[in-house]
Amino acid sequence: MDTILIGIAGGSGSGKTTLANKLIDCFGSDEVSILRHDNYYKRHDEIPFEERARLNYDHPDSFDTKLLCQHIRMLKQGQPIRMPLYDYSQHNRSDQVVVVQPAPVIILEGIMIFADRELCDLLDIKVFVDTDADVRILRRIMRDVKERGRSLDSVISQYLTTVKPMHEQFVEPSKRKADIIIPEGGKNQVALDMLIQRIKYQLRHNRRMQADGKQTEENKKEEA
Repeated sequence: MDTILIGIAGGSGSGKTTLANKLIDCFGSDEVSILRHDNYYKRHDEIPFEERARLNYDHPDSFDTKLLCQHIRMLKQGQPIRMPLYDYSQHNRSDQVVVVQPAPVIILEGIMIFADRELCDLLDIKVFVDTDADVRILRRIMRDVKERGRSLDSVISQYLTTVKPMHEQFVEPSKRKADIIIPEGGKNQVALDMLIQRIKYQLRHNRRMQADGKQTEENKKEEA
């Protein structure tokens, strides 16, 4: 099975997850598997909670990208992986994992996935979701306060001290590596339709290869 790896990058709150989820909804988990870079934050059991809360989670070094690259290679070889889960309430990796099965299409989404050369080289299609900064910060506030139990003051403080400067240093420059730049992510129906058509092409290609392989095996059996 040929596997195509689609990377969806962009700033925090840009709409990466919305775009990825719409692609999964369109094709289903049998055809598309998803990896989230956020789940690969490094484990810091050796650091007290108070210190973990002050770490810079918006720098490329905060991710265990080596493990992610290893998992991607395993999926491309047809092997399932045990993707870690991150617990935002504890600022640490959870003890739980999610088993991700190999699929014809793998989607990877995250803010820093174009910033690491090894990881970027594994991507077949690189998509950057480009959204205005004011929209991104409002979305981040709503997500972190409602879904992650953060205080408004802590979200704003983190945005000003790490999120904004790291975005300007790493995320925004990585946009130059993108094959496709999509304004507004999942709300951009034209771009979404283009990605859907590309995925359909890959799935048709895989089905033809499987059919050809099956026919070849049958021919060998008849000749034997």
